[in-house]
Amino acid sequence: MDDKIMQLKKWIDESDNVVFFGGAGVSTESGIPDFRSVDGLYNQKWKYPPETILSHSFFVKYPEEYYRFHREKLVIDGVKPNAAHLKLAELEQAGKLRAVVTQNIDGLHQAAGSKKVLELHGSILRSYCSACGRPYPADKMNRGEGVPRCACGGVIRPDIVLYEEPLDDAVVSEAIRVISGAEVLIIGGTSLNVYPAAGLINYYRGNKLALVNLSETPYDDEADLVIHEKIGKVFSQL
Repeated sequence: MDDKIMQLKKWIDESDNVVFFGGAGVSTESGIPDFRSVDGLYNQKWKYPPETILSHSFFVKYPEEYYRFHREKLVIDGVKPNAAHLKLAELEQAGKLRAVVTQNIDGLHQAAGSKKVLELHGSILRSYCSACGRPYPADKMNRGEGVPRCACGGVIRPDIVLYEEPLDDAVVSEAIRVISGAEVLIIGGTSLNVYPAAGLINYYRGNKLALVNLSETPYDDEADLVIHEKIGKVFSQL
């Protein structure tokens, strides 16, 4: 086992206050494309840039075009939790992991068995009416054609944070609480370039900050342990 992975394992073994903060790289090994890599959604050609399509104003103005993109690119069938998701659920069950803070919207942490999951950007597995707020099953939004509508006539929308929309205050407050109180903070599968989410790690006050990511991040110099490797490979050894 690599010395760095052994160090991370030691930190986890000796702690009952671990928090995990993750991004798209956690789910790419399950077959979900990330947004910013060479093959990511942001580098594929559409009539509009994905950043534009995934904005609040675009959703309101062009719901048909939004849903064409949504069903083709955001809804991925047959995906299953990978080694990282499963290990995190196992660590929570063992009383070591306090919470998962995720930027992902795929629900794979919950599918793996994690209970305390703070979804900064919401979930594609929930939807509600943008007019009256009535909740709907995700299939009403993720399946079919055209724009899904509520009984009241309003457009049904995903329970995700679109560009131009603020993060949920309650979720952010709880994320700050668990991160600031963590003994060990593991950051995995994220470029740490998406704000305000990435800024949350500045609330960490400990000295066991581990960063697991394939490529360098702006926070590498601030981490106590940096592992440039696939997160599933690392977590399968913990």
